[in-house]
Amino acid sequence: MTYRGVIYPWQCDHMGHMNVMWYSSKFDEACWQLLSTLGLHTQRFAQDGSAMAAVEQHIQYKRELHAGDAVTIQSALLEVKNKSIHMLHKMIHDASGEVAATTVVVGVHIDAVIRKAISLPEDVRQRAVRMKEEELAALQEMAE
Repeated sequence: MTYRGVIYPWQCDHMGHMNVMWYSSKFDEACWQLLSTLGLHTQRFAQDGSAMAAVEQHIQYKRELHAGDAVTIQSALLEVKNKSIHMLHKMIHDASGEVAATTVVVGVHIDAVIRKAISLPEDVRQRAVRMKEEELAALQEMAE
């Protein structure tokens, strides 16, 4: 789990549903939690002179959310490349267990000064590969 929260009235639009900007905001928080788990956090960025940049994002809205709804975001790694990480985030409506929305994000590791893609630190890449393998093993175990 990379995010847990509630929908507040000010996050809803004139039709009473959570506005799309708040889906993006909550997914963004989940992204940063996942990246931090991998070792990509503000201290590391400052130390290495690096950063992460989202270069692609696709959101699917599956269920409307309203003020007072509690949500959880579960995240997984889809692909780990030399310079990028491909992430999946599922927003779950806690009361029903239904998927409210999903997003797939591609984040690129960059040099913060020249703003060009650079290789992920080896320890981060290894941690990400290990996490992806553990997620796959858990899915296979569930299927048995």
